[in-house]
Amino acid sequence: MFKYMDYTSPSTQYTFDVNKKPLFVKDNQNYINVLGIDQMNTLDNVSLLDIFLSKNNVVEPHYHQNAAELVYCISGASVVSLLNPFTNQLLSYYITPGQVANIPQGWWHYEVATVDNTHLLAIFNAPTPQVILGSNILKFTPSNIMEYTYSMNENQWKQTTSSVKPNTYIGPS
Repeated sequence: MFKYMDYTSPSTQYTFDVNKKPLFVKDNQNYINVLGIDQMNTLDNVSLLDIFLSKNNVVEPHYHQNAAELVYCISGASVVSLLNPFTNQLLSYYITPGQVANIPQGWWHYEVATVDNTHLLAIFNAPTPQVILGSNILKFTPSNIMEYTYSMNENQWKQTTSSVKPNTYIGPS
C-alpha cells in the first residue's frame, strides 16, 4: 500500500511511547500495547503489538484478516500455535528470546506464555492489525445457529458460553 506523507509537515510523527497506548489490560502482568498508523503517522505499512504475559496466560485464539504476523520473543517463553488452513493441522512452536514464529495472513492462532515475565513483540505488515477474536465468535454467533448447524442443545450452548466475555484478548478470564 502506498500513501502520501508530507515529511515536512509539523504534524509528522517520528517517535511514540508505546507504553502510553494500551490495547488491552487484564492486570499489571498481562497486557497488550499497540502501535499503528493512528499513533505514528510515518509508519506506512507496519504496526505492532507489545505483549506482556505471565505463565499460562494466553492471547486468545484469533486471526488477522488484513495482515501476516511475526511473533518475536523478547523475554520469557511462549508456545505459538496456528491452524494451517490447507492441511487442517495444528502447528505449535516453542519460542524463547531471539526466536520468532511467523503466522500467515488469515490463519487462526494463539500464544500461551510458558513462564512468567514473557514479553512478545507481534509485528504486522499492515498499518493497523484488524482482528477477529474467538471470544467474539463464541459470544455473537446465535445459539440457535449453533444448535441447527452442529446438532447442539441450544440451552447447553448458552450455558457453556455464558461466561465468555467479548474482546477477551488475554485469558483465562
